[in-house]
Amino acid sequence: MKNLIKNLQTVNRDLKALSKKVDKIIVEVGKLEKPKSAKKATAKAKPVKKVVAKQTAKLTAADTLFGIIKRFKKGTDVATLMKKTGFNRRKIYDNVKILKKQGKIRTAGIGVYVKA
Repeated sequence: MKNLIKNLQTVNRDLKALSKKVDKIIVEVGKLEKPKSAKKATAKAKPVKKVVAKQTAKLTAADTLFGIIKRFKKGTDVATLMKKTGFNRRKIYDNVKILKKQGKIRTAGIGVYVKA
């Protein structure tokens, strides 16, 4: 019986020692977890994009001439086109040729152009 009591006391001491070790491990794990939860990733603020106003496309010389020619039902001559646009004679003839190729205008007489 004395032997049994000694064995039980030994087991009791061992259990107490193990309990203390478990408590120490729990405290250490708690210390390790705290820094992880304390660190928060700071999100970087994204730069705000500025809205750029769209620029309207400039009219080409051919578009300018076509706009003037289509206003006149009976057609316009080169002198009128020169006054309205400020282009020289060569530029007008070149752009008239382009408009003829595109089929937008036709010749009504010598130097007179009408919308097709």
